[in-house]
Amino acid sequence: MGIEPGRLHFSWVSSAEATKFIEVVNEVTEAVRALGPHDNFVKHMPKVA
Repeated sequence: MGIEPGRLHFSWVSSAEATKFIEVVNEVTEAVRALGPHDNFVKHMPKVA
């Protein structure tokens, strides 16, 4: 179940850099939402009635 390149992010953020942490989380969230659901994950999700 591979991971698309845009879904994996690495960033070094110190515990003293709260503002940078918020920026990184918001950027990653925006990027992943733009990609939409992960096709392989959706295929393996159980069907719910």
